[in-house]
Formats: sequence, structure tokens, C-alpha cells
Amino acid sequence: MGREKALVLGGGGVAGIAWTFGVLAGLADGPSGVDVRTPDVVIGTSAGSVVAAQLRPEVSLLERYEHQIKPRPDGAETELTPVGIDLQDLWLQLTEARTGTDDPREQRRRVGALALAASTVDEAARRASVAARLALSSWPEGDVRITVVDARTGEDVVFTRQSGVDLLDAVTASCAVPGVWPPVTIGDRRYVDGGVRTMVNADLATGFDRVLILAPLATPDLDQEVAELALHSRVVVITAGEAAQAAFGTNPLDPSTRAPAGLAGFAQGQENAEAVRALWTE
Repeated sequence: MGREKALVLGGGGVAGIAWTFGVLAGLADGPSGVDVRTPDVVIGTSAGSVVAAQLRPEVSLLERYEHQIKPRPDGAETELTPVGIDLQDLWLQLTEARTGTDDPREQRRRVGALALAASTVDEAARRASVAARLALSSWPEGDVRITVVDARTGEDVVFTRQSGVDLLDAVTASCAVPGVWPPVTIGDRRYVDGGVRTMVNADLATGFDRVLILAPLATPDLDQEVAELALHSRVVVITAGEAAQAAFGTNPLDPSTRAPAGLAGFAQGQENAEAVRALWTE
């Protein structure tokens, strides 16, 4: 019973955060909805780490969702918006960095080297930006796991409340997209986005009986991870539908994607409530 339910939240930028909160709120909507905030483990990668950090009983899902789709009263955004970033060109650079070796850790190390060499905003400014959006400093109760990658060695690391790492630092590191945001310094190590390992890291839910995966950005890695999980677990996967993909556009890091992505996620949550309720409660 102790390893029954796992909630896995994947990466997807600002749009992915809004979409994931929308899905969660949509799943819980109405008398026949299902609240999935209290599994035996929550695994958060990048955007998913932002959501994982806020899944706690005192935080209203509906309020979190509405916070995504409603503009701030003063019209200001708390995210820093990366300037001069060509995401298509960056993607090509990241892909090229992985070529020439089949060793996953070496591939991650090369991507980390690219991140360490990139010109980005100041690390402290980025941390402050994440802090303003997160508005939480303590780890949630329960088993919450946040994925990161050591930029210098390529080692994949999972932070938990037992790691002795500040929640804000863990989340900022998990969201440190290589070439866009600065690697995060924790102790004598520097970390980048957990999505450098895989965008969802669903394989970390191995051993749990029921696994719900919310993945804003579906990738071939996810297909393989789900296939392996399904050998021994009941798995439900929700990825961004057509409306959500249109909302994400070509730059899911753009704050203007937040509201339409959240709305699309809410609709998908409502549409998938029955399947998720069957997974979670039967």
C-alpha cells in the first residue's frame, strides 16, 4: 500500500505550468471530480517541479489555476523573459551537443557545458523571479521528488526534503533550461534543468501500482518510459491536446501563453476526469 500511487509532472515552460494547474483543477472540478494532490509520491521535472512544490492541502487548486489565467492587477509579470533566444536554434545546439556518444551521462555533461558557457540573466535575478511566482519556501509534506542534472558531471540527481536543499533552489535548478537560464549553484555544484535527463522522468515512478502522468510536452522518451511502466503498473497519461499545443505556440517560455494554456488544460482535465477517477479510486 505504501507504494500505491505516483503523480508525475513533466516539463513545459510557463505554458506547461499553467496547463498542468489547469488539468489538475479540471480533474477536481464538480461533484464527480477527482483530487489527485495526495499520492504516495510526486515527481516534478522543470515546470512540473513548480507545480509539485505547490500541491499541498492549504493551497487551493482553483486559486492556483485562476492565478494562471487571470492577468495581474498591475499588468506586470514576475517572470524574467529571456531576450534574444531563438529556441529553434537552441534546440539544434542541444541536439548537436548530444551527438557522437551513446553514453547518456556524457550527453548530459555536454549539454551542461553548453549551459555553463551560455550568456544568460544573473543567477540571483533568476532566483528572485522564481521566488516571486512560487511564494512558498518550505517543502510540502510527503514524498516530493524534484529532478535536476549536475551541469559539470552530467549526473542526474533527485532532490527531496531530506536532501537539505532549499525548496526554492531545487525548483529553480529544475527549471534552469540550458542556454536560457543560468545553472543554479547549490553548495559547490551547479545544476541544470531536470528535463536534460528526460522531459518527464516517468521511469522514476517504477514500482508504484498506479501512475498518473501529466506531460505538457510529449517526447519519444515518454513513450518508452510509459511502455516500461505499463508492464507492472496501471498508467494514465495526459499530454497537451490540440488546443493546448496551439496555446503553447513556438515558445512555451513566453508568459503570454499562460492563460490560453491554462484554459486548455482545464478542459482536458474535465475530459479525462472519469479515466483518472477510475485509476485513482478503483
